[in-house]
Amino acid sequence: MPKSPRPSKRAAAIAVLLWLVLAPVPLRAEVKLDEVKLDSWDGKRALAIIVDLLRFTPRSMETVGHQQTIDYIMAELKKTRFDTIKTQRWVAREAGRTMAMTNIIARFNPSNPRRVIVATHYDSIIKAYRDKKTPDAPMPGANNSASGVAVLLETARALSELPDAPPIGIDMIFFDGEEGPISMGAGDPNFHPVGSPHFTDRLAEFYPDAKPEKMLDFDMVCDRDLHLKIEESSLRSAPAEVKKFWELGRKIAPGAFEKAPAPYAIDDDHTAFQLAGIPSFVVIDFEYEPYYNTTEDTPDKCSVQSLEAVGRTLLQYLYLP
Repeated sequence: MPKSPRPSKRAAAIAVLLWLVLAPVPLRAEVKLDEVKLDSWDGKRALAIIVDLLRFTPRSMETVGHQQTIDYIMAELKKTRFDTIKTQRWVAREAGRTMAMTNIIARFNPSNPRRVIVATHYDSIIKAYRDKKTPDAPMPGANNSASGVAVLLETARALSELPDAPPIGIDMIFFDGEEGPISMGAGDPNFHPVGSPHFTDRLAEFYPDAKPEKMLDFDMVCDRDLHLKIEESSLRSAPAEVKKFWELGRKIAPGAFEKAPAPYAIDDDHTAFQLAGIPSFVVIDFEYEPYYNTTEDTPDKCSVQSLEAVGRTLLQYLYLP
């Protein structure tokens, strides 16, 4: 779940960066973009993944559904050409408790020295604390967090069926503990992600020679009324990559990718990578009322078209140099 927006104090600088991002520049790629079969990315399959994941609710740390979710992601990845699949396991000591945690890392074309990280989180909030009627009920989390998992898994499947590999190696990471140590997000005054900082603190274990070139984070991307605004810290961290992604997105789904930036920064799993010096951005629609972190965050609030807008843009983006 993205965290409390932080108002910008750098409006002038952001305006300049935004102008640079929105100024049209021809896109070039080693594999012609029109040769990337976008319809290989199937929004119905992605929505089915969301439905599958909700069978394990709650999927928060220290629940039965948490391990079931890990097992599901691993099983789906093994059906693809992501031939190096690893887990990063540790015991976190947070908020006066200990929790067994797991990040999942899957690599496509692992011999390619150039790497891009495509990430999301799979843990969910343990209860629907913003629900007016039943705030202690389990939070389904179709949009927050199953949608990001669905985008990555369907992208892994689609990549595995395309004849040509992208020009850069891909590392998909499914982070644990993004919702914070007590899985309450905004309900926890001491909130902070757990899984992504743990990973960036140990980058050398997976990248002994060089850091990945860039990182993309996906969260809350299946809303039927999808409006993806460029997030402020992303614009500062990775303006060129944001430009590429949004240009492609506006061609594929112009109604979903907005020119106006978000008026605030959002803390999510991309934040730890920004702090590690890796150009990183988040793709997110933070405006999800009245369903945000309630019992109404269910698959009927998701859209096949929204999932395809994001997933097909990602698929094409990965073939850019």
